[in-house]
Amino acid sequence: MAPALVAGGLLVGGTDILDGDVGLAADSSVTLVGHGHGHGRGLGQWGAYGYAKKGWSADQILRHYYGNTTAGKVGKSDVTVSLSEKKSVSVHAAAGMRVGGQTVAPGQAVSLSGGNATITRGCGGPVVKTVPATQVDPINTAPNRPANELLTFCAGDEAYRGSVGLGSSGVVNKLHVDDYVKGVIPKESMPSWGDSGGLEALKAQAVAARSYILAGLEQGRKMDNTQSSQMYHGAGGEDPRTSRAADATAGQIRLLNGKPALTEFSASTGGYTAGGDFPAVVDAGDSISPTHNWKATVSAASIASAFGVGSLKSFEVSEANGLGDGSGRAVKVRVVGTNRTVEATGDQARVKLQLKSDWFAVQGQKSMPKIVKPKVGPEAPGGGGGLLDLSPLTDVLNKVVPGLSALGMPDDIDGITGQIQPLIEKLIEEGTKALDMKATALERPVSRERSDNSQGSTGTVSAPELITDGHGMRGLVQVLENGVLYFSPLTGAHALFGGALTDYLEKGGLEKLGYPNRDGLN
Repeated sequence: MAPALVAGGLLVGGTDILDGDVGLAADSSVTLVGHGHGHGRGLGQWGAYGYAKKGWSADQILRHYYGNTTAGKVGKSDVTVSLSEKKSVSVHAAAGMRVGGQTVAPGQAVSLSGGNATITRGCGGPVVKTVPATQVDPINTAPNRPANELLTFCAGDEAYRGSVGLGSSGVVNKLHVDDYVKGVIPKESMPSWGDSGGLEALKAQAVAARSYILAGLEQGRKMDNTQSSQMYHGAGGEDPRTSRAADATAGQIRLLNGKPALTEFSASTGGYTAGGDFPAVVDAGDSISPTHNWKATVSAASIASAFGVGSLKSFEVSEANGLGDGSGRAVKVRVVGTNRTVEATGDQARVKLQLKSDWFAVQGQKSMPKIVKPKVGPEAPGGGGGLLDLSPLTDVLNKVVPGLSALGMPDDIDGITGQIQPLIEKLIEEGTKALDMKATALERPVSRERSDNSQGSTGTVSAPELITDGHGMRGLVQVLENGVLYFSPLTGAHALFGGALTDYLEKGGLEKLGYPNRDGLN
């Protein structure tokens, strides 16, 4: 590992522009070589698209990026979002509205101010009535209503699902979370992905957007319609392709410790996620991202000004996470100037220098950054969450491991942590029994001697190994003298020998085909 890290840290081919004893000229520049776009935490949108094009399901994508989470369902369905650019409320709806217990007829409008609602004939027309109210409701508050029932602002003609109100925090939109998600996905992703093999990525984005808003509100965050929360501008920006993804995942979220997970996402991870609430994982899908690799040249004067150090003497990455190309993401940078020395995080440098991400290295840097690795998740496709997310298979799994049906269900989520190890042990115990029975049935006795052989070998016998397949299913694999035994709770125990084994491996084996569901003995 050490030689590889040193080579990555050196970034050979650059010019040695950093010298602690010699200040950089004001017109000098620093070249940064980077990867990705955004903070890199959680789902990478381009990576999700890349994985979808490879055949991954939305569930696989979500489990990969959001390790330690489980599938869940929406509890409280209504969300409230601040419409940050709106300063007042004056709305109309073709089908009519309701405000302050009053029915507002089609053709009438409502304005809110000072705790009162003023009903007028059309926008800005003669006053019909004034009633105490701070919120205007659609004629029907159910989700997924037709366009003529949506509240539309008189200024700008922007339509919103749900209710619109005016409070201490300004103008807000209260609506069903599934309606909200329909307005988020086309602003945060690319609807055209739905036409080019990326529907599963859009579905994953829908679940992430739904989880994020619910988690934010539960944590007491003020959720608005900008990039500081999630981009959202009502029903006007909805797209049939992204709405299809929202409908297909209605009510689905990710849970962390029994609560909605704050499922952050960014445009491009650069090939490795940043870690944080979710373990860092390889993002092979990101290879198609237009910002998978990038280079930026920043003037010495700009760096000095951004960090307030006087004239710049040196700028270097002092700590990095060691994941992916080079030394990985910049954890800390050190900026030395004629007036002072400043240490900052890689993310602070990203913001101050307006870089695409905090995964960058200084071309020509002489010293290797100190490596500080975050928690790293499994690299298996869709492996994030692994055994934790088996709730769709509970009927089958319960026959193998009694009581497993509770795993991952929202009403018993608090007990998951204590269940994990016993369930893994039980899975191994029951799987080993099944493998022994299969071996006995085939009259091919199995030795318990351990070897270094991995799945796919037909050499020395090995003990069973716990392996996750490309679909996120945990099971056991055991190498025999001239074949392989496979076991998973879904498929049971099966043996592959000779040409059947060769054919299975050539077609992708566990990663592509998953655990075999029948024997292949020739």
